[in-house]
Amino acid sequence: MIPISGLHLEDDIYEITPETRTYGLNLLEGRIDKYIDGIEAIKQAVFKILETQRYKYLIYDFSYGSELSGLIGKDRDYIEMDLKRLIRDALIADDRILNVTDFAFTHEDENVTVRFHVISIEGSFESEVMVSV
Repeated sequence: MIPISGLHLEDDIYEITPETRTYGLNLLEGRIDKYIDGIEAIKQAVFKILETQRYKYLIYDFSYGSELSGLIGKDRDYIEMDLKRLIRDALIADDRILNVTDFAFTHEDENVTVRFHVISIEGSFESEVMVSV
């Protein structure tokens, strides 16, 4: 290997940490309030990922968003099994999210509320999403 400016690249170890600082969205008033960071930014990312339909918006690449809308009319057991997979796949695409566990389902009329535990690089938290089925 050829040294660059007297440094050997194999001697230097670099760890790249994903950036978590982002705009904090105030959805009730439709505006951006402030910058958020850490676990609050990851909570917002989980919300945005699950509320964005994958492949629909050209601004996002194909790994961003979820495919939760394709479950209408399916069997209850199938819905629960597939929701676990769809939610986990959507969220794990974000490098800051390490795992999604402990799914719990509440069925009410034509909606399913899914509660789950998100394990991220900034810590763990509970989240939920409601899906029409």
